[in-house]
Amino acid sequence: MFRHAIRQKRPTERLSGRASLPSIEELSEEADRFLHQCYTELGRTAELPGRRRAVAATIAADGTYDHTFAELEYGARVAWRNSSRCIGRLYWQSLKLRDHRQTDRPVRIAAECVKHLREATNKGRIRPTITVFAPDRPGFPGPRIRNEQLIRYAGYQVEDGGVVGDPRNIALTETVRNLGWYGHGTAFDVLPLVIEVPGYRPYVHVLPPDTVLEVPLSHPRHPWLADLALRWHAVPVVSDMCLEIGGLHYPCAPFNGWYMGTEIGSRNLADTDRYDLLPTIAANLGLDTTTDRTLWRDQALVELNVAVLHSYEQAGVTIADHHTEAHRFLKHVAKEERAGRVCPAEWSWIVPPLSGGATAVFHRYYDEVDVRPNFVRHGG
Repeated sequence: MFRHAIRQKRPTERLSGRASLPSIEELSEEADRFLHQCYTELGRTAELPGRRRAVAATIAADGTYDHTFAELEYGARVAWRNSSRCIGRLYWQSLKLRDHRQTDRPVRIAAECVKHLREATNKGRIRPTITVFAPDRPGFPGPRIRNEQLIRYAGYQVEDGGVVGDPRNIALTETVRNLGWYGHGTAFDVLPLVIEVPGYRPYVHVLPPDTVLEVPLSHPRHPWLADLALRWHAVPVVSDMCLEIGGLHYPCAPFNGWYMGTEIGSRNLADTDRYDLLPTIAANLGLDTTTDRTLWRDQALVELNVAVLHSYEQAGVTIADHHTEAHRFLKHVAKEERAGRVCPAEWSWIVPPLSGGATAVFHRYYDEVDVRPNFVRHGG
């Protein structure tokens, strides 16, 4: 039986690297720039002079400042709007903020992550959600979640050199096993959360089964695919990125939208350094795999993606196909241009990993600029 929380019995581990905080001058400039943008876009310019003075005084006295709920909500939404690698930004204004900056103990942070999953899953009707915990402050780093996403599958190295599960998560699996967790050794064991808070030992929290909605995969024309016992989770909650708003760094801010089918069917399940399922799919389809010229990988990839979209639709779980999402993204770009804003985008991430040339986003260039607010990778 799994325990919902496992206390660390080993010596305290060093917290993973943290980006340096901006200087007082840099913080003051970034805060002022953000406040101007925020209050202007929200149509609250009359409040701006007073708010600027208050923030400047707080920074001068304390070396930092606090965002109001409205500023944090706006900043989180704009961080999504500015995420150059995300194709699904049309609905950035719908992001729901869960403000938990005062939640500081690891067990309570874990509990709020569980609540996030329940609220975001919404019985399959996925809600874009972000939960924001305490920011880094001078001398007081904020909490961190070591997991790449709140839901990830374990990867077990086996004696013959192969891997059971997700090879991407071998290192994290070994870490949580050293911290006292044990899994069933299957291809789809859900990893526990590893939460790091200064002053506490790394805290391991097993997600209750009812918080992890999973979709068993089947195919509308190939019954044998269901026999492979494949599945994937419903909600992609990114948990290892730092939310930067107005010079403040929130190192623990798990957030989610919903999946685009190719993220699962073309990457998670198909990449050779992940589940590497294309040879299995091709064999079951009876394809000639002796030469690349038969395009067996392409055919297997399409059928695997068909299975993902079919299965999520059958289960009533929100998912987007890459053609629809491409059109939505160009609609988003047009809206941003009409608003007089640059829409940051990295072509190699926006173009889907399946039939890229057949999607609407393939045939144009984008502005590859780095702007704030934004989600960034942790330093160190």
